[in-house]
Amino acid sequence: MSKIFDQPFKKIKPLTFYEILRLRIDVFVVEQNCPYPELDGFDVDSGTRHIWLADEESPVSYLRVLRKSKGVDKIGRVATSLHNRNKGMAKSLIEHVINTTSGELVLDAQAYLENWYEEMGFITNGKAFEEGCGDDTNSGILHVPMVYKREID
Repeated sequence: MSKIFDQPFKKIKPLTFYEILRLRIDVFVVEQNCPYPELDGFDVDSGTRHIWLADEESPVSYLRVLRKSKGVDKIGRVATSLHNRNKGMAKSLIEHVINTTSGELVLDAQAYLENWYEEMGFITNGKAFEEGCGDDTNSGILHVPMVYKREID
């Protein structure tokens, strides 16, 4: 497995961040046909971590971690390029976050991935909801809120 990069926005090279945005747009906007405001302002926040795996040219699997409040971090924008799926890359990134982040971890999983997140220790903790796609012509994508259940020693 490639090296996992884990950096705040201010340490990411501009071309690398450009490629991260391209990956996210390719997956969420183009592939899932869901035009939404990808540039939401959270990427540049000092508490946001950008975590990715790269091939020799650019990021191929990515997620970000937002600081929601003291002791609570939110995983989001989990994306892997089409040609790199089913290789365990996203799982490696999630496991990296679990192992390097204290406190509670939450996320809003696309509903079809609920079982995949459960296999890593997340549990559903609310009702399913539709995340909008930005206009009236596209319906949203069904999501479920989840929280990571840490083992108690």
